[in-house]
Amino acid sequence: MSDAWTWTYLDADGREMTGEGLVTTAFPSQSDAENWFGESWHELGAHGVDAVNLWHEGQLVYGPMSLRAAE
Repeated sequence: MSDAWTWTYLDADGREMTGEGLVTTAFPSQSDAENWFGESWHELGAHGVDAVNLWHEGQLVYGPMSLRAAE
């Protein structure tokens, strides 16, 4: 059985985004996925990503999680 942890990316209107610069490959663990996100969230914002969802084997783990600073 394989483990697949993936991110989906949302724009400011909550629509799912795809495209260049958005990683679509699966991570082998939640820790790996979250470590990648911790290192990459600024770059995601530069690509227009407003929020992310974390998925495990097709099930939503959490999200949408905003990339905007708390006001």
